[in-house]
Amino acid sequence: MKHLLLTLLALALSCSSFADSILIEGFEYANHDLQIPIGWTCDDQSWLCGYQDKDHNRTPHSGNWYAFTDATESWMFMPLYFSSTLKYRFSCWAVSDGDYDLEFWIGNAAQPDQMTQCVGSFSIGGGAYEHVSNYVESITGNYSYFAVHATAHAGAYHLTIDDLYVDMVPKYEIMATPTNADTVLYPGSQATYHFSVHNLGYEPITVIISPSHEYFNNFHFYLEGNACTSFQMEPNEVKQITAEATLLPSIAPGTTCWLDILLALDCDCATALTTLWVTVIEPVGVEEQQAAITLFPNPAKGPVTIEGIGQLTVTNTLGQTVLTRYLDRKETLSLPKGIYVVRIENGNSVETKKLIVE
Repeated sequence: MKHLLLTLLALALSCSSFADSILIEGFEYANHDLQIPIGWTCDDQSWLCGYQDKDHNRTPHSGNWYAFTDATESWMFMPLYFSSTLKYRFSCWAVSDGDYDLEFWIGNAAQPDQMTQCVGSFSIGGGAYEHVSNYVESITGNYSYFAVHATAHAGAYHLTIDDLYVDMVPKYEIMATPTNADTVLYPGSQATYHFSVHNLGYEPITVIISPSHEYFNNFHFYLEGNACTSFQMEPNEVKQITAEATLLPSIAPGTTCWLDILLALDCDCATALTTLWVTVIEPVGVEEQQAAITLFPNPAKGPVTIEGIGQLTVTNTLGQTVLTRYLDRKETLSLPKGIYVVRIENGNSVETKKLIVE
């Protein structure tokens, strides 16, 4: 009956025009510490549940429960229907104290020799949670089981996984994710916003950038340092975009405003929206305060301390903006090796200095 329900669920979801998860496994519900995760088959108990009391809304993995193994080789299986007519994405968060190979398989029975197609293969190590994901364009047959397989290398003692997703991939879907935090600006200053765009669908797409004009003007968008207003993406591809825009001088200090950037496909079949929130502030002592920058050490072989008051902008030798924000007295930055121009603007006063990071 369980297999029948899963099959009917998968078929129903396949009629949807957007991505749906046929498996969302956070190991949160009805599990018991040091017991096999409920719903999974693991005859030798090499995969077990664990619990760690920690704050909610943790990143990157959610919930207090997880699955782990400390065996040299371990398998666990779950009944889950896969259709050869659909496309899928497999992902999870994983962490290991050493080197583990983590694999996702599909097949027709809950045993290793019945696993037919490997749908994800990853090397996990380094002691920090990492997100792994694989898009599979072609399922070689109709299968009824999903499996997680782990193999330890010398010196590895445990592998932990959480937030395991199996998603049916739509034809068209995109996602935009900010890579820098919200900021503060004073009227007339420039905002720099970095975000990533992920093609979640299985078709190549053309993405068109359309910003909101309510609080900003003078827009510029860059992909890998090149100006663009649209760009192409292959399935499962991720691209990094930098947006630059000027906050209107008429915006009053104390206002909370936003920069909405709409990403639309040229087929009008999917959109995504990303937003930079901005708090508008009064420039500090524009009439009395002269813009001045203190950099130390310079040259630097590690973090650099920047002192000053005003709108700070750091650009590289390609003219690309590395960061921009309002600087209030002092900030310590870690920058990759290179040569940079550090600029601080306070009212009508501007100062620039060269920074070398070795």
